[in-house]
Amino acid sequence: MGAMKQQQSVSLHGRTYQLPERPTVVVCVDGFDPDYLVAGCQDGILPNLSRWMASGFHTIGNCTMPSVTNTNNLSIITGMPASVHGVSGNYYLDKATGKEHMVLDDSTMWGSTILEQMADAGVRVAAVTAKDKLRRIINHGLAPSKGSICFSAQNAGDCTLEEHGIEGVEKRLGQSAPSMYSGELSIFVLDAGLKLLREDRADLFYLTLSDFIQHKHAPGSTEANDFMRRLDARLGALEEAGAVVAVTGDHGMSAKSGEDGKPNVLFVEDFLNSKWPEAGARVICPIADPFVKHHGALGGLVRVHLLKSDANVDEMVEKAMRGSEAATKYEMPLEREGDLVVIAKSNAVVGAKESDHDLSQLGSHSLRSHGGLSEQAVPLIRSTPLTTGSAAADKRWRNFDVFELALNM
Repeated sequence: MGAMKQQQSVSLHGRTYQLPERPTVVVCVDGFDPDYLVAGCQDGILPNLSRWMASGFHTIGNCTMPSVTNTNNLSIITGMPASVHGVSGNYYLDKATGKEHMVLDDSTMWGSTILEQMADAGVRVAAVTAKDKLRRIINHGLAPSKGSICFSAQNAGDCTLEEHGIEGVEKRLGQSAPSMYSGELSIFVLDAGLKLLREDRADLFYLTLSDFIQHKHAPGSTEANDFMRRLDARLGALEEAGAVVAVTGDHGMSAKSGEDGKPNVLFVEDFLNSKWPEAGARVICPIADPFVKHHGALGGLVRVHLLKSDANVDEMVEKAMRGSEAATKYEMPLEREGDLVVIAKSNAVVGAKESDHDLSQLGSHSLRSHGGLSEQAVPLIRSTPLTTGSAAADKRWRNFDVFELALNM
């Protein structure tokens, strides 16, 4: 362990986190629907996760809404829902300017992170992301001058000591940065974290993966099982190298096609403007990010901004409510809400205009996506038993409790 300051804990948003007494690794498995865990355990391909579930700790908790990547990675590293950190999607409409923005860095988040507070307390932090757009968010408050390392698998070949706290990552691992559209991207993140752990380069690790496999392949499929088998092996290696390991997901994943294999889609903006053209509906898809090849920017929740008047929709949706109600009910920042929030059923997705969504790149794969209430459930797992007397049994677990799970229990 690196040199520590005298303080024993840090506090953020009313929660206290103990400084790690031994190397501690928190892994966010993108798209970690509980069904992948169930299928892998039934097929006997997850010896480490199965053992941890039996002798360590395991429960199912909920992610924050919307169930998308940026929102939940920020929730995980702040210990709070989106209403506190301010990032309520990968994409949003600035209501003051009327301009649409993709969230590609930390400029729209509010406050600090657990990682930043730990680094300020003298803890050596290493954060490795699959995609660089997420790295530029996770990097908030981290700096090489604090002993922090933060880089992405996507841009591993471009790391510098000045910006990322490390260089020569590909040479160090003996691997080239994988394709963005591959399960290898996630395995690279885990291999990088394992290398840093074995080299004693950090005390607290946050490793966050990609959901490419989960978007393409259902639980129990050959491809999904192969990925889960490799994930389990890396998690076991982290434990063997001396770390306490805690695992959760940013969101789940659901099949979104009908029996004919075609996507089950409601294009909300087209629908509203055909029914109520006077409303001037403008729909924002918070799942949209630079890498839409595997989901076409179609997810389980959209925000409707009514530029002229008011309207309503209830076909093919589980929930349709005013933005103010949704912000309160699902702990999302009111500043980012539309006039309406529309949430799809588990087997469907909602989008904006049909012309905005290109699904041709799905190829032969059926659409699998996330964003709604049906993708909230995710596992929380720790490699070691909880300490005697912890209040875990009565806790309403959320994925953003994972740092508390890793450090305090």
